[in-house]
Amino acid sequence: MAATQDMTAAAAKAATREKVARLAFWSIVVACVVLALKVAAWYITGSVALYSDAAESIVNVIASIAAYWAIQVSYKPADQDHPFGHHKAEYFSAVLEGVLIIVAALLILNEVWQSWQHSAPLEQPWQGLGVNGVATVVNAIWAWVLIRTGRNAKSPALVADGQHIMTDVVTSVGVFGGLVGAVLTGWQILDPALAVIVALNILWQGWHVIGSSMNGLMDRAVDNHEHMQIRDIISANSKGALEVHDLKTRIAGRATFIEFHLVVDADMTVGASHVICDRIEDALKAEIPSVRVTIHVEPDDEAKLPKGTTAVPFA
Repeated sequence: MAATQDMTAAAAKAATREKVARLAFWSIVVACVVLALKVAAWYITGSVALYSDAAESIVNVIASIAAYWAIQVSYKPADQDHPFGHHKAEYFSAVLEGVLIIVAALLILNEVWQSWQHSAPLEQPWQGLGVNGVATVVNAIWAWVLIRTGRNAKSPALVADGQHIMTDVVTSVGVFGGLVGAVLTGWQILDPALAVIVALNILWQGWHVIGSSMNGLMDRAVDNHEHMQIRDIISANSKGALEVHDLKTRIAGRATFIEFHLVVDADMTVGASHVICDRIEDALKAEIPSVRVTIHVEPDDEAKLPKGTTAVPFA
C-alpha cells in the first residue's frame, strides 16, 4: 500500500515538474513575442509611454530566462552538498526579477526626462496602440496561466513571473487609455506623465517581488490556515500517542518542512512508536504536496500537558 502511494506521488511529482518546466520555457517565447510587438508599437508612435511598456517587457524576457534556469535547478534531487534539496533556487530568480524591475523603472524615468526636454508629437498613434493592444491581450492570458499553475505547483518563480506580467498588463491598459486621451485632446504632456506613473508602479511591484522572495529565503512558516490543517491531520492520526508539541514549519519553494515532538508511553516499543510516526507521515503526504516530515519521539516524562487526556492534544 505504502509502495503504491509512493509510486503515485512520484508520478504526480514528475508530471508537475514537466508541466512547470514546459510553462517556464514557453514563457521565454511569449516574452520575446510580446517584446517585439511593444517595440514595434513604440517605433511606430515614438511614444515615451509605449517605450516604458517595452522596457518592462525586456525585463520580462530576462526574468523568464532566469525563472527557467531556477526551476531546472530547484527540481534537482538532494545531494551530499544540498541534503535538503535545491528548492530555494526559485527564490533567487524572483529576487533577480525584482532587481531588474527596479532597473527598468529607472531607465523609464531617464527616458521621461529626455522626452520632456525634447518633446515631439506622436506619429501614427492608432496603429501603434493597436499593436500594443494585441501584446497586452497575449500578456493577460499568459499571466493568468502562470499564476494559476505556479500557485498549484507551489513554484515561486512562476508566480513571480506571472505577477510581474500581470502588472505589465495593468500598466499597459493604463497607458492605452491615457494615450487615447492624449490623441483625442491633443495634450502631449499626458504621454510622459503616463510613463512616470508606469515607472512608479513598476518600482512598487519590484519592491513587492523582492520582499516576498526574501521572506521565503528566511524560512517563513506556513500561513495560519495551513498550520491548523497540519495540526488537525497530526491529531487525527496520532492514536496511541500521548501528546504533540513544538510543531514547527517552514516553506522552501515547493517543499513544506514539518517537524514536531511526539510523546508516547515510556514502555512503548520502538516498533510501535514507529507505526504511529509512519501513519502521521503518510497522512501529511496525502494532503500536502512535497512535504518533508521530521518527528522526534519522546517518553511521557517529556510531556508538557497533564496526563489523562482522551485525545492527542497539542501543547
